[in-house]
Amino acid sequence: MSLIKTNAIIEQHLHGAYGVDFLNCSLEELVFCAKKFFEDGVVMFLPTLATAPIEVLQRQIKIIKSAMGLLEKEYKTAKILGVNLEACFISPAKKGIHDETQLLDLSVCNFKKLEDEVIRLVTIAPEMDSAGVFVNYLHSKKIKVFAGHTMAHDLSSVDGVTHLFNAMSGINHREKNTVTSALLNDNLYCELIADGFHVDYDNVKLVLKVKPLDKVILISDALPIAKSNKNEMEFCSKKIYLRDGKATDVNGVIAGSSMLLTDIIRKLVQNNILELQLLCELASNTSRLFGLKNNNYILWDEDLNIVEVGG
Repeated sequence: MSLIKTNAIIEQHLHGAYGVDFLNCSLEELVFCAKKFFEDGVVMFLPTLATAPIEVLQRQIKIIKSAMGLLEKEYKTAKILGVNLEACFISPAKKGIHDETQLLDLSVCNFKKLEDEVIRLVTIAPEMDSAGVFVNYLHSKKIKVFAGHTMAHDLSSVDGVTHLFNAMSGINHREKNTVTSALLNDNLYCELIADGFHVDYDNVKLVLKVKPLDKVILISDALPIAKSNKNEMEFCSKKIYLRDGKATDVNGVIAGSSMLLTDIIRKLVQNNILELQLLCELASNTSRLFGLKNNNYILWDEDLNIVEVGG
């Protein structure tokens, strides 16, 4: 049997899976997810917290911090890199599925209500931080800052862009916009959801032609409904429905993905969209963002089954 060796996968941006929601999960459920992720070739991940009341976010940050310590001692489990905070500091004009009633002003005072050393990445709307005080504070704490759920076209203060094309101002030949600015700046990382629902495959190929490949980060943005037998669930105080693989609210607003990165990669390869090696490189670029060594690998068989995950 011929085997294919690729980079192991890092899930930078996902909200849960297997019916487990990172916004309300227990320590045990989070550890369960980490062990299941490893079976899918995921060696590291950042549990991503969407907009919620402050006390909910505070509780879940503590749980994630506890899980990080536990998993460091475990074998054959995905390790938690820290918290991805996609919560509260976004624009109501591009809120997407987020709960507008829980949004906060971009102030250091508000962030200090949540601040913890395990927060590694924060999504913000830069246009709401006109003086740059908020971004400067996050950077002083060694936190990566991504622009997302935003109308901003000046991205000079951030490190990257959250799920490119989704929940931001799109390409417009007459006006400056978030997408064009992200594509033109070779220093910016760009998250990309390539599940076939969030971004058309031609636009995925466009990004890979325009951006340096080491700046494109393939993400799943997976919801708790991923890898579960549920067809509906509550997320961000809204009812989410799964129809033909696409997760939306009752008004048709698309939420996150119903697929993990491994499934997205298989779909792209099986449909002859992109090559396996390239996809796994894009799905491990988070290590570049955080300056990490990633010697982990996946061995795949010819049917794209995972035979071994090692490092």
